[in-house]
Amino acid sequence: MASSKAFLQFILEELSDLEEITHRAMMGEFILYYRGKIIGGIYDNRLLLKPTTSVHTLLPDASLVSPYPGAKEMLAVEDVENRALLEETIKTMYDELPTPKPKKKK
Repeated sequence: MASSKAFLQFILEELSDLEEITHRAMMGEFILYYRGKIIGGIYDNRLLLKPTTSVHTLLPDASLVSPYPGAKEMLAVEDVENRALLEETIKTMYDELPTPKPKKKK
């Protein structure tokens, strides 16, 4: 099932105090970026974050789920309305995320 644009807009509104939150549509789902790094995405109207150490620490009850068959597991954020916790989690996980690889020139 594809994610709705309404849920995407809700999540983007919850994260509106963070600068440089962007998204990209990908096969009916949405990849989320913070300051150019992939932090997770919206899959089946669920907010999933990459399973970094800080996310495990700040969201200890979050369960690992696969966004789609064959994908690496991500942590499902249950309390998407807790704006302060979401912002703190994303800010904290940023340094743990890999730097994007530069795109090859054609």
